[in-house]
Amino acid sequence: MSDHALRLLREQPHLAELAAFPFNFDLARADHGEAVRLASNGPLEAVAGDDTGGTYFVCGDGSVLYADSEGSAGIIGNSVDEALEVLVGLPGWHDYLGLAPADGEEKIRAAVAETEEEIREYHGIDDERTELRAGLGLPERSPVELIGLLHAALLRTEPDFLLLNAEEGGAHALLDRHPRPPLWEAVLARGRTDLTLLREGSAWDEVAGDRARRALALRAAQFDRREGDLPLLRHLLRHEAEASMTDELRLAAVLVGLHGRAEDLPLLYEVRETDFDTWCGLGGTPEPGADPAELGRWARDLDDSLFGTDPADEPLFTWTGLAHEQGLVELARAALIRRLDDIDFRAYCDARDGKAMERRDASQLSSLVYEFEQLGDSFQALRAQRLYVPLQTRAWDRVSALLRLARLEREEGRFGAAIRTLTSLRDTLAEPAGAADDSDKSLGHWQRTNLGAYIVEEHYALARTAATDTALTDEVRALTVAAGELLARLSGTARANVEQHLAETTDTHADIRADTHTDTGADADADPGAGVSAEPTPPQPSAG
Repeated sequence: MSDHALRLLREQPHLAELAAFPFNFDLARADHGEAVRLASNGPLEAVAGDDTGGTYFVCGDGSVLYADSEGSAGIIGNSVDEALEVLVGLPGWHDYLGLAPADGEEKIRAAVAETEEEIREYHGIDDERTELRAGLGLPERSPVELIGLLHAALLRTEPDFLLLNAEEGGAHALLDRHPRPPLWEAVLARGRTDLTLLREGSAWDEVAGDRARRALALRAAQFDRREGDLPLLRHLLRHEAEASMTDELRLAAVLVGLHGRAEDLPLLYEVRETDFDTWCGLGGTPEPGADPAELGRWARDLDDSLFGTDPADEPLFTWTGLAHEQGLVELARAALIRRLDDIDFRAYCDARDGKAMERRDASQLSSLVYEFEQLGDSFQALRAQRLYVPLQTRAWDRVSALLRLARLEREEGRFGAAIRTLTSLRDTLAEPAGAADDSDKSLGHWQRTNLGAYIVEEHYALARTAATDTALTDEVRALTVAAGELLARLSGTARANVEQHLAETTDTHADIRADTHTDTGADADADPGAGVSAEPTPPQPSAG
C-alpha cells in the first residue's frame, strides 16, 4: 500500500493547497474532534479532514477510513494514493455512495457529469485536477473505474474497520447503504465446502477430528439435507460426543434421528450415555428397541423447536460463536456490537419517553456479556452489563449482576466506578427487597453460598488493584474495611474457602484475615457443605 501521495502533500505546500481546495483533503483539518478507535484496536492515524467536519484516517494496512461528522464511516481506498485518486477524480464523491458498477456506465457518467456541472458553477476543478494528478503521479481513470474502486473499498469497511466512539463504545453507521451478505453466509462458507468433501467420501477424519470444522459441517448439513447423508452424519455424531454436550451434538442427533432408522437407536443411546451432561442434554431420546416412528417424532419435535432449515432463523449467537471458533473474531465482534447498539438505542428511546426498558432484552444482554468476554472484549462486555443490571428485579439477581459489573469495571481500570458498584451491592445485601417486594427472600442465606464468597473475593481484588490509584486512598481503605466485615459474616466453610483463595493469591491480606477471623455465631457452625452452592456462572447462549 503506497503513501507516496501523502508524503508529497506534506513536502510540497502548493500541492497540499490544491488537495485542500477544491478537492477537500486538507492536512490542516486532521483533528476529528472526538476520540474514536477501531473495534479491533488496530492502528488509526488521522491525516486530513474536510470542510464538513469529516476526517480521513490511515489504518494499519494503509487503508483510508473516512468518518463524517454525523456518525458514519467507511473505507474509501486501499491506500492514500487510491483514496486521492477517488477524491480528485470524483470531487462530488459523497453523492455517489449509492452507486455501484452494476448500475452501468451510462448512469454513472450521467450522475458524475451532473454533480461536476454544479461544482463548476462555483469554482474550477478541471485544470486543478490535471495539475494535482500530475504533481502526485496519479493515473487518470474514468468515472466508471473510480466508482468501482470506491464501491469495492466501501464493502471492506466491516468487520475489520468498524469505527467506535472511544468513550461510549457505540459503532459508527456504515457510510454507504449497499447490501451486505448476512453473517451466516460468511460463517457457513467453510462448512459447505467441507460438507461437499464429506459427500464425495474424502476428508472424513480431517473434518470430524476438528471441532470447528465438524460444527460447521453439521450446520451446513442442517440447511442442506439429503437422504444419502446418514453415514457421514453418524460419523460426525460419534466425534461430536467427544466434546460432551453441545448444540451441534443435539443437532447431529436430530439429523440422524430424522431418518427414523431402528439401527441408529443403539448409537443415540451410547452418545446420550457419554457423560452426565449428554444424559441431561439428550434426555427423551428413544432407547434401543423403541419403535423407529417414535425416534422420528422425537427428532421432528426437536427440529421444529430448536433448528429448522432456514439459517436466517438461527439466533445471532449461533453464528457469532461459530465465527469465533473458526478465527473470524472481528466478524463476530462487529455483529455483536451492532446488536448491542440496537438494544442501547432502544433503552435510550425508552428512557427519553419515560418508559422502562423492555425485559425481553435481558436474556440477550446476558448472552452479549458472555460472548464479549469470550472474545476478550471486556469494554463491550461492560457496556452490555450496565444495561443488564437495571433489568434485574429479584434481589439475588441484582447482586449477581452488580458483582459481575464491578469485576468488569475493575478489569477495565475503572476503579472508582467499581467501588461505587460494590457499595450498591452491599446496600442490596442490607435491604434485599427494597421498596418493591417485601416477599423477596432470595438473599436469605447468601453467607453460605459461593455468591457470598465471590462477593468478598471481589472486594479484596478491587482493593488490591485500586490501591495503585492514590486519588482513591480513602475509598480503598473503606472498601477494605467492608471486605473484612463481609468476610466475618460468611459461614465457616465459605470463609475458610475465601481465606484459602486469598492466601494463594497474595500475602497482603494476612493482617486483615487475622482481624476478621472471629467467631460469628451460627454462621461459624454452618453446615460443612456450605459454600459450594448457587455459583453465579454466566449463562451460555443456546441455539434455541
